[in-house]
Amino acid sequence: MRFVPKWRLRKPAEDAKTVYVSEKYGVRSLHIGSDTVQSAMRIARPDDLELSYTRAMMGVLLFQPQPRDVLMVGLGGGSVAKFMRRRLPETRIRVLEIDPQVVAIARQCFAVPADDVRFSVIVGDGAEYMARQDIAADLIMVDGYDAESQVEALATTAFYRDCHDRLKAGGMLVVNLWGGDREFNAVLKRIEEAFPGGTLCLPARKQGNVIALAFRDRPAPFCWVELRSRAAGLELSHDLEYPEFVAALQRMNRVDDEFLYP
Repeated sequence: MRFVPKWRLRKPAEDAKTVYVSEKYGVRSLHIGSDTVQSAMRIARPDDLELSYTRAMMGVLLFQPQPRDVLMVGLGGGSVAKFMRRRLPETRIRVLEIDPQVVAIARQCFAVPADDVRFSVIVGDGAEYMARQDIAADLIMVDGYDAESQVEALATTAFYRDCHDRLKAGGMLVVNLWGGDREFNAVLKRIEEAFPGGTLCLPARKQGNVIALAFRDRPAPFCWVELRSRAAGLELSHDLEYPEFVAALQRMNRVDDEFLYP
């Protein structure tokens, strides 16, 4: 993969695997092999979440507000990793990224910090890493897309079962899915099969992305009154639209007037 250290408005046609950056109206965007925006950062607020799907991924805090150990697969521009590092000071964050070029551009252009005791970026294959039995986390977050679609190795039943096995008691998996992908239903079914404890779908504000939230252990049904109260508190502490997340959960899940059922 070749890194082009220039601002570009369109993908270089000669290289479908080029990593490149564009910048417009104060927002810097990362592209990998296409014009699709893989990650975005508002330059004036580098630790905020610019894209709606990254914001929706943080909906997991409604169910696990203080994860101690987070493992992410897919760095991109590091938006979610930077947000969690800033907003959850007690949380340890490890990020798996297969391409060293992506790591280089994330640190050069997207303010991804150097490794320290709480934060580290590991260059390696996420599927292979997740198969290791010496790995454990409270929360696993997967955002693995290339130029065209979800990375195949990060969308298999075996991979999701490995994610399940790497989670500590009470842990959760978060997966960014594209609702328009022809494989969407098949991938969601694989997640549900690997996580019999239950799965929820949270559609992002911008139509298209759907965040799958999977539970290692089956939780009790979630009371709407309690979820709305929790959302109000998280909105104040994290400056994200948590009441909207709660409302969106009603659209794609099994619900009644009192409860949300994973």
